[in-house]
This record gives sequence, structure tokens and C-alpha cells, in this order.
Amino acid sequence: MKIRPGIELASLTDVGCQRENNEDQYSYWEPESDEQFALKGRLAIVADGMGGHEGGQEASRIAVDTVQQTYAMGPGADIQALLTNAFHVAHRRIQDFAFRRPEFSGMGTTCTAIALRQNQLYYAHVGDSRLYLLRGSVLSRLTHDHSYVGRLVETGVIRSEEAEFHPQRHILTSALGAGLDISLDCPSTPVPVQKDDLLVLCSDGMWGMVSEREIQDALAERSLEKASRKLVDLAKQHGGPDNITVQLIRISE
Repeated sequence: MKIRPGIELASLTDVGCQRENNEDQYSYWEPESDEQFALKGRLAIVADGMGGHEGGQEASRIAVDTVQQTYAMGPGADIQALLTNAFHVAHRRIQDFAFRRPEFSGMGTTCTAIALRQNQLYYAHVGDSRLYLLRGSVLSRLTHDHSYVGRLVETGVIRSEEAEFHPQRHILTSALGAGLDISLDCPSTPVPVQKDDLLVLCSDGMWGMVSEREIQDALAERSLEKASRKLVDLAKQHGGPDNITVQLIRISE
């Protein structure tokens, strides 16, 4: 895969310590033509499927394939609109698949996708995979979890510190393929990025086992390959009950 200058990239997925199959999917894409690259930039996606052994795998696969294809083929250069439309198309395709195959009833998936064009970051998100931005020594979470516990935090019932270890933190309130519609988390305006910013896309198998302090410490590693391995290893050392996926993107110019 050709990656144009401007970023460093590392991606890693692991089945974890307790699962037999990996229901996570990820991808990185950029157009072949320089003209299209100028219009659409780079796209990275992480999805974490649910709905039983094969259902989760199928849901996350459909989500990643559909978001990438729909974004790539979409007309125009309105990045946020392209991302939003791609998520709605993926939502319908997963539902159509489950309708035709009743054994996959209840399948769905989280999905977090970012698009980078020049120095602007766009994203769309549903579920409880996450997008973080590390700038200098400050780690910020850009996405909001669509989960029961996330709702408790937003309404002030519990504190965010309590949410990280709440036993019901993985109960989702929105996912691709689930329900009539989806609640999309998108920025109102693109987020400016700068040299040495580090973006982290990850499934809950990573952030649910690794504290934000540990994430920051791991990201101090200059090699993104070593940093991604360190994050996966930490999640497994802490029990690794779920699949673990992480994509790291550093802005290099």
C-alpha cells in the first residue's frame, strides 16, 4: 500500500486472551490519483462488531468496506458530508444483510472513521470505539461513547472517572446496523492538526484495559510500530477479554 509523505502509520489488531475469533476490522486508504488525493485526503477506520461469532465479524467487515468504498466513490469534496453519508449507507447495508440472513439478526458494529486533508481532521463515529489526539503531552478524547454509561456521565449521574470501570460501560446505545437510525458523533467544524500530533483510533478492547496515563506513556515511544505493540501487550497483560485494535497516525509535516 502506497502512503504519501506527510504521516507515519502503524496498525495492529489482536484476538486478545479470551476470544476465539476477531470481530474487529480496520483499514487505511488514500486515492491513487494525486487529483483525488487533493480532494479527499486520507481515510482510516476502526470497527468492532457484535452479534455473535460470525455476526460481529460480518458487521464490522461490511462497515469498513462500505465506508471506504462509499467515501472513495462519493461526488464532491465536502469531507464531512461524504463521511456522514458513508456511515448511513453502511448502516443500511448491515441491516439488509441481516434481513436476508435471519441467523445474523442482531448484528451490528461500532465504527470510527477519520479523514485527513491537508492540516484538517474530519471524523464520524458511532458506538464506543474511540479517537484520541495526543498533542505534546496532552491526550484528548475527541469522540463520545454511545453507551449506557456514557449517557450517565453526560447527565451527571456518575463522574467520567467512574465510567472507565463501570460494569455496564460496554452496553451500546447506538451502533451501525442496530435500530432505525444512528446517532452520529461528528465535529461541527474540522479539527486543525499540526506537525507531531498523534491520532489514536482504537476499539474498546484497548481503551477498556489501558488507562489514559498508560496510553500516553506508550505513545512516548518514537516508533509507532513499537507503541502499537506496547498498547496491545498492555491490554493483554490486564486480561485482554476482548479483541484489541489500534491505529496510530502521526502528522510528520
